[in-house]
Amino acid sequence: MKPNKTKDFDLRQANSVIYGLVKPCEPIWPRTKLKPLLLLLLLSSRLLAQDWKVDATWLHRYVPGGSERQANLASPGCHYQPIFGEGDPENRILRSVVRFAEVTLDPHGVCPSTVYAREEEIYFVLDGQGNLRYGAQTYAMRSNDFTYLPPAVKHGIENSSTRPLRIVVMGFKIPFNISLGEVSPHPKVVNLDDVKEQNVEGHPTSVQYKLLLGPRTGKRDAIDEAYVVTSLFWMNFAPGGTNFPHHHETAEEIYLVLEGQGEMVAGSGMDGIEGRYAAKAGDAYYFRPNCTVGFYNRNEPGAKAYILAVRSRIPLPEEAD
Repeated sequence: MKPNKTKDFDLRQANSVIYGLVKPCEPIWPRTKLKPLLLLLLLSSRLLAQDWKVDATWLHRYVPGGSERQANLASPGCHYQPIFGEGDPENRILRSVVRFAEVTLDPHGVCPSTVYAREEEIYFVLDGQGNLRYGAQTYAMRSNDFTYLPPAVKHGIENSSTRPLRIVVMGFKIPFNISLGEVSPHPKVVNLDDVKEQNVEGHPTSVQYKLLLGPRTGKRDAIDEAYVVTSLFWMNFAPGGTNFPHHHETAEEIYLVLEGQGEMVAGSGMDGIEGRYAAKAGDAYYFRPNCTVGFYNRNEPGAKAYILAVRSRIPLPEEAD
């Protein structure tokens, strides 16, 4: 017989000859016990297959329906509610995002100071006023203020008023192959109202953007100091407006609906293009890399929708899957 050009086929031929020369062995267990054992193995493998869980392509959380969890910055007067990441049961699928959470401080409440060697954080004040602790200094913050907190700087937040203080805390891990630069001695605190709205190239004019925070190499955002975060931005949708469904192959993204309602696009849906889901204020969506993401506002007179979004790049795998 002529050898086949395929090595694997030749190997199978050689093995078949060997198998033909070897005498069959007697079973280790009596045949009466072998069948129940095989049946048990088959049933066990079937149960394992049924219990197998595939990681989600995207995650949805309704923030007002969440619950408090323990975390590094939690205390009796500082309440940590995970949305995605730390404290959430499905945090293992996140790549660069460490935490995306709502933190509520009681009147005059204080969150413990934290410091991370290779994590960067963003604070965005939803409501109230307080003081940011940055190193040994404090800086006033109020509603719609946001700031960037670099790695290796001890920081925290405290409520300086008699009303609750609510902030969104976003944390991102920095890969070891990224060199860390010098730490700014003072944080930059910016208010949303002081950032101009603008169109972004490649997106329809029915949505206006406020570019809040971006990478250290950038020059377009109000704060350009991040290592992993590629964009923190605010979207203002006109009636019937959309940012067009799209995806990012090497980035994770989170949308938090702060006002209005419409349809969130998450994943490809039954048509292979876009899956639409009713969305309202308080809805938050996490999108894995290459997941379709977008939003459609209601097409009604006076309908407005505001979304706070953050995008962070993920490290590329060393080898292809």
